[in-house]
Amino acid sequence: MRRRRRETEVFGLSFLDAISCGFGAIVLLLVLTKIAEPTKIVEQGIGLQAMAEKLAAELPQLDAKLESLEQKLAAEGKRLSEAEQTLASMRPQARALEAERADAQLEAEAASAIENRLALARQQLTDEMKRLYASGARRPSDSVGGIPVDSEYIIFVIDTSGSMHGYAWPTVIKKMTETLDLYPKVKGLQIMNDMGDYMFSQYAGDWIPDTPGRRKAIISRMASWQPFSNSSPVEGITRAIRAFYAEDKKISIYVFGDEFTGNSIQSVLDTVARINPRGSDGKPQVRIHAVGFPVQFARNGIRPTGVRFAMLMRALCQQNGGTFVGLQTLEQ
Repeated sequence: MRRRRRETEVFGLSFLDAISCGFGAIVLLLVLTKIAEPTKIVEQGIGLQAMAEKLAAELPQLDAKLESLEQKLAAEGKRLSEAEQTLASMRPQARALEAERADAQLEAEAASAIENRLALARQQLTDEMKRLYASGARRPSDSVGGIPVDSEYIIFVIDTSGSMHGYAWPTVIKKMTETLDLYPKVKGLQIMNDMGDYMFSQYAGDWIPDTPGRRKAIISRMASWQPFSNSSPVEGITRAIRAFYAEDKKISIYVFGDEFTGNSIQSVLDTVARINPRGSDGKPQVRIHAVGFPVQFARNGIRPTGVRFAMLMRALCQQNGGTFVGLQTLEQ
């Protein structure tokens, strides 16, 4: 019995020693860990503060860069807006240029055709004149270059530009005198320039009485009459129709000119068709005749404005019951 109690006591002391040593090691580890943690936290705190100070130092530079970028963005936005406005303003010009390009192509084709026709007409006219002179025949006196004389009221729309005055005015006065001579007596006369300005302001909007004295006054006034002109007969034609159109009157307009400086031939045709309706017989109420003076063909070659005048007046006369005559020389 004694031996058994001694073995139990010895085992218990050894076990307690082992347990005590284990607990002591654990306590030592905990102590060492707690001592190292504040150092790491302090070190981490020092690193964050340095980073914050660095970012604070760079912040003004970043703000300046941001402001610069914002200014550049605003400038580019302004340029874009201006470019859009410029593009919008250029669209009508682009359409006009496209229309001019189409007209220019037609002009080139017409110029070639006109040159060929003029050459042929000169040859044919020369042969015809030789035949007429040989036979002693005379040309009929009831027309001007084939223009019929069948109206009771006549209006002259005359281009008073510098080119007409400088190169063709004596021929203009001659053709006007010949035209008046073909009408022994009419119910009314009117003289306007291509802008629609009246030769005699006292008769603005009214018919000039047809008397021998008044005819002499018209021819005399022609010598020095030169109001402003834009070298386009459109304004004079449209004003004449609007001012004197009447269903009960037979009216003829005689256009004397050498060039058309307008933008569109088709727009002129459309405007005249609208203001000069057709009567019950299907014919236009106002007949339009034209005499083309070859000023733009005789001055350093063919000029586009001269070709455009021929194209416009040929179509306008055809659509309004009239005749277009293109003079071959300024001495006719």
